[in-house]
Amino acid sequence: MIDYKSLRKIDPLLFNILQAEVRRQSDGLELIASENYVSTAVLEALGTVFTNKYSEGYPGKRYYGGQENTDQIETIAIERAKTLFKCDHANVQPLSGAIANTAVYFSWLEPGDTVLGMRLDHGGHLTHGSPVTKLAKLFNFVRYGIDTETGDIDYNQLRDIALKNQPKLILVGYSAYTRDIDYGFVKSVADEVGAVAWADIAHIAGLVAAGEMRNPFDYGFQIVSTTTHKTLRGPRGGMILTKGVVSNPLKNVEKKVENLPTLIDRTVFPGLQGGPLMNIIFAKAVAFQEALQPEFKEYAKQVMRNAKVLAQELTNLGFKLVTGGTENHMMIIDAIASFGLSGGELEVLLDKIGLTASKSMVPDDTRSPFDPSGLRIGTPAITTRGMKEDSMLQIAKWIRHVVDIRHDERQIQLLRDEVREYVRNFPLPS
Repeated sequence: MIDYKSLRKIDPLLFNILQAEVRRQSDGLELIASENYVSTAVLEALGTVFTNKYSEGYPGKRYYGGQENTDQIETIAIERAKTLFKCDHANVQPLSGAIANTAVYFSWLEPGDTVLGMRLDHGGHLTHGSPVTKLAKLFNFVRYGIDTETGDIDYNQLRDIALKNQPKLILVGYSAYTRDIDYGFVKSVADEVGAVAWADIAHIAGLVAAGEMRNPFDYGFQIVSTTTHKTLRGPRGGMILTKGVVSNPLKNVEKKVENLPTLIDRTVFPGLQGGPLMNIIFAKAVAFQEALQPEFKEYAKQVMRNAKVLAQELTNLGFKLVTGGTENHMMIIDAIASFGLSGGELEVLLDKIGLTASKSMVPDDTRSPFDPSGLRIGTPAITTRGMKEDSMLQIAKWIRHVVDIRHDERQIQLLRDEVREYVRNFPLPS
């Protein structure tokens, strides 16, 4: 455990808040699908003297002196990322997944160009063209959704929209979708309309790296963006990966795919960012090394096993899940359809017993995003703490129990005590 004696002395107020957060994380369970716990090694890397160093530019081409060590760690991070995802080029400098996605847009598009992405209310992400973002004011986003009968992306609709609108980028990826993606079909559509195929795998990067979910590069995708936390279990940050060239320029653009690495690097720096956070890149390199180990592959397998057991038990206990189950690490409970509770109400109930989740829209949701119909939960963090299938059965029972006793504060407190006692058998990794 990191020694915080200096923090306690300099700022006892913030030290006490830190201690409260340690207790919150230790005494409860993180069911938010996009969160995880990093290792002690990653935490140590975040707190190194690399936080002192400005390193504008890229290895071997910096704008400040004293870069012999920063160049090494960034190069190591790049090479490990390329090995993990089987690609040709990696930019590990983006400060977040949103910045990484923004860099992809500006690397390849001009204002007004068309992008095909997934609808937010059908599982997409804000950065995939939501009207509330600044990106939506610069580019023309057209959107596909899922087939609400099957739960899959409506691939025929995706192709029809692409043929009609001739996008320059076709983006697949999600923040609340519980299936794998048919990358081969999407790539065929991209080829048909002359677009670049791009996958945002932020939620499933660790599962892709471990071979538990499909790798878009295996299907000819040219760009993959991701965060470095979530299932990859590294520090919070972003990354952009590219692979391959095409023999002919794409018909809708003058830029050539073989120039993608250069275009992306120039867009990240100096286009969008100044000096990268070298302590974060150091921690990314450590996390990538962890992900290259056999133990990480077993972790990813357990994440998937846990998700399937949890989804099935929730279904057994009367919860209606969007798509009826899961093919990845997450599931979406339709709380309104299940028990007449909103997603926000169920989120608050779970917080009371130490289970942290996140409200989520369901397809064609008529409720406000601030209090939608659904609740999203996932298994990456609880799997990191060593939980297996039997714990998934227990968690599902707790979720159903708190719904049943939601008007009895005394019973809720007793359930909170039960959760706290149980989770102490699964300490935080750091």
